[in-house]
Amino acid sequence: MTIDVAAYRAEFPITERYAFLSHAAVSPLSRRVQAAVQAYLDHAAREPFLAVFPQVMAQFAELKQRLARLINAASPDEIVLMPNTAAGINTAAVSLPLRPGDNVLVLDGDYPANVYPWQQLAYRGVLVKVVPQHKGGLDLDLLARRIDHRTRVIALSTAMFATGFRNDLAAVGQICRERGIYFVVDAIQTLGAFPLDVQAWHIDMLACGSQKWLLSTPGSGFLYVRRELIRDLVPGAYVGAASSVSGQNYLDYNLTLPETAERFTLGTPNVANNLALLAAVTMLQEVGIEQIERQINTLVAALIDDLRERGYQLAADTAPEHRSGIVVALVENPNAVSHRLNEAGIVVTPRGAGVRIAPHFYNTLDEVLRVGEALDAATK
Repeated sequence: MTIDVAAYRAEFPITERYAFLSHAAVSPLSRRVQAAVQAYLDHAAREPFLAVFPQVMAQFAELKQRLARLINAASPDEIVLMPNTAAGINTAAVSLPLRPGDNVLVLDGDYPANVYPWQQLAYRGVLVKVVPQHKGGLDLDLLARRIDHRTRVIALSTAMFATGFRNDLAAVGQICRERGIYFVVDAIQTLGAFPLDVQAWHIDMLACGSQKWLLSTPGSGFLYVRRELIRDLVPGAYVGAASSVSGQNYLDYNLTLPETAERFTLGTPNVANNLALLAAVTMLQEVGIEQIERQINTLVAALIDDLRERGYQLAADTAPEHRSGIVVALVENPNAVSHRLNEAGIVVTPRGAGVRIAPHFYNTLDEVLRVGEALDAATK
């Protein structure tokens, strides 16, 4: 089964003006997302919220079901909606039962949202140990050498934001399972583009925002918490009315946390952004994540081959098992070069020592092959 790329390109108005190749940053919105948000705003403008509320709750339930299916969670009860990735990672950091002297392993070059929340635990006596990056990402031997008897958490991104290296989460999950280590994952740089299986990969907690490969508005996302882990977690730094099993009984003051991920819900959600995410995930699942993966792999392979033929060095090992939807071409003055490409109608992002190119399923071969020509014009 192949994707009708032309039909889906019509869903994205940005294709009328740009070759948008920056899905690892903030993605453009589809007409479906725009329509979903507008429909909610129109409804809320005409009716009191109590009349809107039942439909919103039903849509939130559908969203959680779809997100659970997207990552192969055992149940929607393992999903709680969050405003962004960092909120989810912070929730994990403050909730896991860590003690003074425990350590957390992070990977050098990972995004700060998956580093700072663990460093913040220094006040509890928890140490952060940094695993060196190798060829743009995680080397399992280097990881194994850093593990000791006080290692309690490995925190890792699915793919490296500044190199594009896709880490071997299945292997890391197996290491964590064998050694009794919690496995916490930042999924924002692959979810929506590549399959992900929290059960097969033994992931304990996973956070993801909405604005990149999920193709939704900034300001929403979710946290996955493995059901068997929930009773071991300590109450986080924040609770609200919605954190209780009797959240609608406002004067009951019964702070009994539910035995689901909903214990991490604080209060009033961002309705419009969550409904945007529902529309975006629905479209991705309509296309099919496996089909999206094949299309992105095809585009990335063509891009890598073209850039290599033109003499560009890439930031990461490009073995097929380590490829993501991100390719970073090393250039001098990435900011200036990215600006030149943007002026030429090719939207890319400067990251690290290079220009980051990140196509999605609705991009075309012609669009990705324009990158090399534009880089030549900007650098040679």
